[in-house]
Amino acid sequence: MTIIAAPTDSAKRTVSQRLPATHVRPPRPAGYWERIDRLISKAPPLTDAQRARIRVLVHQSAPRGDVA
Repeated sequence: MTIIAAPTDSAKRTVSQRLPATHVRPPRPAGYWERIDRLISKAPPLTDAQRARIRVLVHQSAPRGDVA
């Protein structure tokens, strides 16, 4: 096992300087949610089998690689 030591000056840095930068999403373009609502209203309703599949995926305990 290899242990990597922190740089000697890391204790002097602020937390934001020590932590990796997080991705910040850009703001949504104007009309974003209206477009989503239009697309959803045009889509056919889900079947019972599709709803069941979604429930299984949402409530499973560990991610699986064969989800399709």
